[in-house]
Amino acid sequence: MAITMEMHESKNVFGDPLIPCSTDPLTGFFRDGCCNTNDQDLGSHTVCVQVTEEFLKFSRERGNDLSSPVEEFGFPGLNPGDRWCLCAARWLEAQKEEMAPRVYLQRTHQRALEIVPLALLRQYAADLN
Repeated sequence: MAITMEMHESKNVFGDPLIPCSTDPLTGFFRDGCCNTNDQDLGSHTVCVQVTEEFLKFSRERGNDLSSPVEEFGFPGLNPGDRWCLCAARWLEAQKEEMAPRVYLQRTHQRALEIVPLALLRQYAADLN
């Protein structure tokens, strides 16, 4: 079986072109600044969020320390206010514990909808007027 790094279509939850989530820090499964994905992205890093101190603590307590730098992977560590492509299942887990960060829908990949309903994401939208 051949492994391919071909991306799924780069569309957001509305079916529009996906807007970059963050280039500082550089995010995304492909580290292209967008929440793009493909079949090798088992975590579905598709939800663009603005991290909070509460969420970073929540994630650390569940074994995924996003605030500490990991130099060997070029990861600077996240600070409250940073945008990041988060795993859809982790966002949903945080939402169930009332720890979910705000979501940028225009920057969230449409594949996130396979895990999180759009109606739920809309409740946390940071980019709806």
